[in-house]
Amino acid sequence: MKQKFLSIFFIISILSFSTFAQKEKWTNLFDGKTLKGFKQLGGKAKYSVRNGEIVGTTVKDTPNSFLATEKDYGDFILELELNVADGMNSGIQFRSLSSPDYQNGRVHGYQAEVDPSDRAWSGGIYDEARRDWLYIPNINPEAKKAFKLHGQWNKYRIEAIGNVIRTWVNDVPVSNLVDDVTAKGFIALQVHSIYADMKEGMEIRWRNIKIQTENLTPRPTDNTPVINLTLNTLSEQEKAQGVKLLFNGKDFTGWRGVHQDAMPTIHWKVVDGTINVSPSDGSETGNDIVSTEQYGAFELTFEFKLTEGANSGVKYFVNEAFDSNGKSGIGLEYQVLDDEKHPDAKMGSIGNRTMSSLYDLIPSYKLDKRFQRKIGEWNQARVIVYPNNIVQHWLNGFKVVEYERNSNIFKALVARSKYEKYNGFGAGEKGNILIQDHGNNVSFKNLKIKTL
Repeated sequence: MKQKFLSIFFIISILSFSTFAQKEKWTNLFDGKTLKGFKQLGGKAKYSVRNGEIVGTTVKDTPNSFLATEKDYGDFILELELNVADGMNSGIQFRSLSSPDYQNGRVHGYQAEVDPSDRAWSGGIYDEARRDWLYIPNINPEAKKAFKLHGQWNKYRIEAIGNVIRTWVNDVPVSNLVDDVTAKGFIALQVHSIYADMKEGMEIRWRNIKIQTENLTPRPTDNTPVINLTLNTLSEQEKAQGVKLLFNGKDFTGWRGVHQDAMPTIHWKVVDGTINVSPSDGSETGNDIVSTEQYGAFELTFEFKLTEGANSGVKYFVNEAFDSNGKSGIGLEYQVLDDEKHPDAKMGSIGNRTMSSLYDLIPSYKLDKRFQRKIGEWNQARVIVYPNNIVQHWLNGFKVVEYERNSNIFKALVARSKYEKYNGFGAGEKGNILIQDHGNNVSFKNLKIKTL
């Protein structure tokens, strides 16, 4: 009986190992000796093989260069190791394309960043030659510590399964992006053009480049913040983190007019899965909408799109007990504004009425123009209210405001603002979320919230 039991156990073990091996079937993209299976695109940087490694070397007066696989890949798990010179920039292209009808064959598509600089964005996701940055790791501070500097090897892992793209640096999760713009394309190793402090002859080396394309098993969900660019959807990781849709993309379930029991009958429409506020006279209309639920500590994310000269806002800790004279619900406001064309940007004090500011209280940190979206493009916004009353405003991947709600400094700011007459302004344990109708055409989508 004992011998029979051991035989069965042995058979089960073999079958289990075979199943695991099947799930973990890796294919080497680099044979360690030649560049077979690759082709060079873009610039004239040098690629060679040395000591079982692919070596990329910078060359002056040439654009970004890419050593691309001849084969395209859709869903995959990719792992590799890289060693980059300090001060150099690079990246790993995936689901990328090059065609004559797009900027004369310019390489474009997703890129996992290699960034040994002080900003520490390694593992972030960039959209080469297309939409710029999609996932900046600033929202994931632990991930910014993962990359090893000064000639050390770093291990990268990229999972691209369906619409979900995830990256790891040295097994630390960095990015979790949900996007559906490109489903298939080549993988490429970038040597960036020379800029800033880069010099000719700088090297990046790659080794142990392997890929899975069958029986893909993603790593378990984790706490990495998700940036989901698909319309009004929740990924598995978002669900696991407790994220919920605040707007379902179809109607205004969960919303009502401020000081009302029902939705307003004018100005508010759902258009192609987005909330659209139609233009009127450009003034506060008394036509704001609020969430039917109230929230205390939370993380709110949303995207907004302005038209020229538009004004709006997203408010939180709204208290309908305040008398607003029929103009607008009263609460802490994440300002949504065309800073160039709307006069409100030059009112208030030291810019505290500009985009993403805590309206009339704290001005937002001004982004480099590169990271500001043009009028008519979608902006990513995030408001985080921690249980300890620390509040943050984020815009397009950057923290632009931080303050402590109910602190002495906060109270002093309120006492010198248009809100000084509202006793307990912004101080409640919970409040409604509000979207403002300021008489201008503004759109919102992907409104999501999770309690903290």
